[in-house]
Amino acid sequence: MASKSAARKNDNRITRFLHVVEWLGNALPHPVSLFALFAAGVVVLSGILGYFDVSVVDPRPVGAKGRADNGLIEVVSLMNAEGLRMIVLNLVRNFVEFAPLGTVLVALLGVGVAERSGWLTAVIRSMVLNARPALVTVIVVFSGVLSNTASEMGYVVLVPLAAVVFYSLGRHPLAGLAAAFAGVSGGYSANLLIGTVDPLLSGITTEAARLIDPSYEVDVSANWYFMIASTFLITTIGSLISIYIVEPSLGKYEGTPADADDEDAHRMDPLSVQEKKGLWRSLWATLLFAALIAWLVVPENGILRNQETGAVAGSPFLKGIVAVIFVYFLMVGVVYGRTVGTIRNDRDVINAMAHAMSTLGLYIALVFFAAQFVKFFGWTNLGSITAVTGANFLQSVGFTGPVLFFFFILVCAFINLMLGSASAQWAVTAPIFVPMLMLLGYAPEVIQAAYRIGDSSTNIITPMMSYFGLIIAFVARYEPKAGVGTLIAMMLPYSAAFLIFWSLFFFTWTFVFGLPVGPASPTYYSP
Repeated sequence: MASKSAARKNDNRITRFLHVVEWLGNALPHPVSLFALFAAGVVVLSGILGYFDVSVVDPRPVGAKGRADNGLIEVVSLMNAEGLRMIVLNLVRNFVEFAPLGTVLVALLGVGVAERSGWLTAVIRSMVLNARPALVTVIVVFSGVLSNTASEMGYVVLVPLAAVVFYSLGRHPLAGLAAAFAGVSGGYSANLLIGTVDPLLSGITTEAARLIDPSYEVDVSANWYFMIASTFLITTIGSLISIYIVEPSLGKYEGTPADADDEDAHRMDPLSVQEKKGLWRSLWATLLFAALIAWLVVPENGILRNQETGAVAGSPFLKGIVAVIFVYFLMVGVVYGRTVGTIRNDRDVINAMAHAMSTLGLYIALVFFAAQFVKFFGWTNLGSITAVTGANFLQSVGFTGPVLFFFFILVCAFINLMLGSASAQWAVTAPIFVPMLMLLGYAPEVIQAAYRIGDSSTNIITPMMSYFGLIIAFVARYEPKAGVGTLIAMMLPYSAAFLIFWSLFFFTWTFVFGLPVGPASPTYYSP
């Protein structure tokens, strides 16, 4: 009786906490409206602080680009005639020159072809359905992490497929669903490949870093090494949590899936002969593509190396990695699609690209207002003043060592509970934290890597995550009485484990072993 009572008390505490999170999240305006309000708020705040001549001492050395002659960073008001002219003249430019916009659009053109042709789905199905029963949990989590190249496919295809696979093996279907969801969403920032989230985040980081260093640029591959290593970390942690905590707690499944016959049978279909042929051909195409890239990059006089230094660092290959992503996914999508018949001519390719673009309507609307907010923040010097003030405070209390990254990750994880979009959250927090931590001597690439840990770890326990409702619908097919609390309680062990061990891994990787988080990515920054 005591254990049941304690369980009820824990459930009540969890439920109350979830209600608070849900209330706070619902109290926030739509992310698009939020950025519009932020942009307007910056204008008003600049007028107020400009009236009182608020300023801070510029920490940059004399003669540094952008440093005023009087050595001060002063608030520039946008609530005057000159400010209004600046806003009107640059409104369109702010949008079209916003760094993440073009890179995300170009990358998604290629990924869209690969997804619509069926190649991405076939790759995931081949991995999961052909896995040995003893390894199926590991393969499900690993496949979930890899599916982040096209995140929608992971949520829509892999999560329900994993539940069906576990059910067919006589295991609890929610254990499979939880393992897949942990990989897809909890490991959102880990991957072996560079995906569409990388150019999105690196573009926002670049904009934020330029508040301190106007010439700074963060490569799309800035976190690649760390994300590759994180793929295996998340797979290991997610698999252990699934096998030893979540699945035993669920017990034996006694129910029957609701309305599952046709859909589940289709998901469990083995790959057809044509699909297998398509995957083999795409594999050969991948090998040829890899050989071509190696020929262009590996030799010291390679065309895609840095022509001034002969190094890979700062090379066209790294700076133009989005073009490589576009060409690769376009290629494998066309090769696979031509083989299985999903792509017959150029119209099908164009339609696939158009479909990918059609899914970005909300993103483009958000980017428009996010771009204005970031630019206004820079014009008014509010970003620089906030960064200098915050850095001075941290220095005054002696909290400047690498340990502060644990605090930063926790802050990002908490904010993610109420603002589930990775791009929306980073667009808000990057202009504050990137300059602040740069002034303390840390490189934007490392700051971005730390952010991704906090953002990813709590994706699976926040009702504000865009696919959370879809996952609950999948859960309800096996447990009709399940609700938000059921899903979050099931995913909480993953979230806690990811947050703790991923943070420790980041600290060890970066500050103990001194390994770079990506190609040519520095750990420290000299203001």
